[in-house]
This record gives sequence, structure tokens and C-alpha cells, in this order.
Amino acid sequence: MKKDISYLHSKKQQQQPITVLTCYDYPTACIQDEASIDVIFVGDSVGTNILGYKSEMEVTMADMLHHLKAVRRGVTNAYLLIDMPYASDRNEKQAVTNANIFLDNGADGVKLEGGIEKMSIVTALTEQDIEVCAHIGHNPQIHGTKATTHGKTVSKAKELIQAASALADAGAKLIVLEKITEEISQIITETLDIPTIGIGAGRFCDGQVLVINDILGIGTPFKHAKRYQNYNQLTLDAICQYKQEVENGNFPTDANVTHIPDDKLARINKWLESEG
Repeated sequence: MKKDISYLHSKKQQQQPITVLTCYDYPTACIQDEASIDVIFVGDSVGTNILGYKSEMEVTMADMLHHLKAVRRGVTNAYLLIDMPYASDRNEKQAVTNANIFLDNGADGVKLEGGIEKMSIVTALTEQDIEVCAHIGHNPQIHGTKATTHGKTVSKAKELIQAASALADAGAKLIVLEKITEEISQIITETLDIPTIGIGAGRFCDGQVLVINDILGIGTPFKHAKRYQNYNQLTLDAICQYKQEVENGNFPTDANVTHIPDDKLARINKWLESEG
């Protein structure tokens, strides 16, 4: 069953947690879809996790489109969400144009960063029937890569609660809460009708999102992430074993090669003799 925004909203209503993971390539998309992840998310974190950029701010529309197309080919059932990259949603017209490019290439919805200042952008997208996921708290496109927790003071907590409400009123269908104190995330979650997706925002959000590299153990995960596998070590072990077997003559073996039938080989050898 193809998961849509109504499905995600119904999970909130039924108090069923929503699962979200970032994804940047076709084989990983196939695995995530097979695992029944609810939302497969092509995040601008592709820049720092895959492309070797220093920050998400270097990621372009072309980068995102390339990875969206790859992920789209592997997704059958999940809701496919994509980030609007840095400076791609500076005004309503630009945001609508760029979002439609993503939708034309298979995205179900777009995510954009920012608070109340993004209300007009959210409204413009919503009026064009483009499903929007808002994103408040730590915004890498705004705050850079150094993540700090938001909502620790009364004034900042109020700003977050008001921003979440305003973005929902503007038409956002989902909202990511990143690096927000658990108590304020809980208040926002209980206040809004739309699902909240937490990352480093505690246990009371309607869903959770993590970067696929972090849960697989590719690189060093943040505190809010949990490592479920040690990909780096497993991959290093496999590469070292391959290198050793090639150098020792243990690979390839007869099981890894294909033979020409003996009668045809005999004809080749006879031909070579005649040519010589």
C-alpha cells in the first residue's frame, strides 16, 4: 500500500509512531521500503554524508534532484519526502518552481527549514497542492553544522510553540522538531493536529527521524542517534579480507570463473597454431 499524507495523519490519531529515515541511493531505498519505513527522506544531509561537502549549505538543486531520482526508483510504498536545499525557497515563486521540479520527479512532499518567517512560503506551496513538512529548532541551513538544543528558556520555548502553530496554520502537513527540549516538543506535539517528527527532540513526538549513516555506524553519530550496526568496521574487515585473498592467490577460485567448453578450446588452440 502506498503511504500518503492521510496515512501519516491517521498514525498520529491512532498514536502509532511514525518511522522516518534519510536515504540517498537506490539500494538503500529498496531496503528501507522492504522494512516498511513510513517516510523515506532525501535529506540535504547528503552533502556532508555522501558528497563530502563541509555543510548542507553547499548542496544544490542538481544534487538533490540526482539523489531523488535514484531513491525514487527504489520506493514503492513509503511516503517520499525531500529537502528544499539552501537558497531554493527564498521567495514564493522560487519555492513553488523548485518544489514542482521535485514533485515531477517522484517526491510526495517537500521539507523546508525556518520558523514564522517561512509562513508565506508554506502558504504559497500549499495553495499549489504541494505537501509541506516544516522544520524548526536546529536548522542546519540557518544555524550551520554546530547543533545546539533549542527551547531551554521561556522566551525561546514560546517562540518554538508559536512558530509550530503558525506553520501548521499556514498549511504544513508535517513538522520536524530538531534538537528541541523534550518538554517543549511534547507540548508542540499535543497542541498540533499534524504529526511531529523528532530528531534529538525526545520521546513524545509522533515520529522519529535519523540519518541512515548514523544508525549504520558510518562515521561518528550524534548523541541523539543510536548506532544499530558498525558498518565502518564490517566494511573495513571485508576490504582487508579481499585484499589479502587477492595478494595470497586465494581469489578468484574456480567457483568465480567461467570456462569455455573443451572442444571449443581445442579449436581455438588449433587456430592459434595455424596462425603462428
